[in-house]
Amino acid sequence: MSGVRTNRDRLVTQILAGEVWPALADRHGYRVDADGTPFLLPGMGGVTLGAHAGDPATGYASDHLEPGLSVRAAGEGANMALQFLTCVGNEVTVRSGPAAGAVGRVLGQHAYVLVDMPEEDLARVAPGDRVSVAAFGQGLRLTDHPSIVAKNLDPSFLDELPIRTDADGRLSVSVAAEVPAAAVGAGAGMVSEFANTDLMGAYAGQGDDLSLGLESLRLGDLVALEDQDHRFGRGYRPGYLTIGVISTGHCRLFGHGPGPSTILSGPASAFSLKGAS
Repeated sequence: MSGVRTNRDRLVTQILAGEVWPALADRHGYRVDADGTPFLLPGMGGVTLGAHAGDPATGYASDHLEPGLSVRAAGEGANMALQFLTCVGNEVTVRSGPAAGAVGRVLGQHAYVLVDMPEEDLARVAPGDRVSVAAFGQGLRLTDHPSIVAKNLDPSFLDELPIRTDADGRLSVSVAAEVPAAAVGAGAGMVSEFANTDLMGAYAGQGDDLSLGLESLRLGDLVALEDQDHRFGRGYRPGYLTIGVISTGHCRLFGHGPGPSTILSGPASAFSLKGAS
């Protein structure tokens, strides 16, 4: 158990429907990186093999890497509900196709809801296969930390995270990296229940002048975003802190990068950060 008291007994679970969405492109194809070099690489949509929670987030021949299943719902309203209500750690069950019955977990949100599951199960899933998500966690409150807003966080996943209440009353969080505000790129200004925040400064192999020391991040890592207030949107606010889970990987497009899905946000004084063990 995390040792953090919550209102989890007052939350409800809602079963949401989605499907594995195909990778999309247009006839122009190419994009350019920060130095103007054109590229055409796999990334968003479909089923992506070879990248799972715990694996490196950078260094792939990929752009906007979405590990595992990229899931959305047909229809704007249904898809927004899927984005807003799904939480990191929620259970996802494949309902059609050869992999029917396989179970995975939500890794985070991007343009799609991203689902990690064992490689052998992923290999049996195809775009168009239907899934259900046991959406549980929106409305979560940390009873002893009223200034910290929790979102996109399954309480059962909270139990597995290195998060505790310290003797001094602050929320102790072990993170893989403390990320400066200068690294926050695409996603700023959006509601923090939708998609994630891209981190610049992790352009592995694209020159030291772009590095902010984030190339060692792994999918599933907890990171602390300095001077970021994600309680009611996403923006720069000195003296605030946001905790996120890295849910997307390598990007070449400038202003983008590995992306954390927000799970906690509040005054920096309410947190006690520790290095990852």
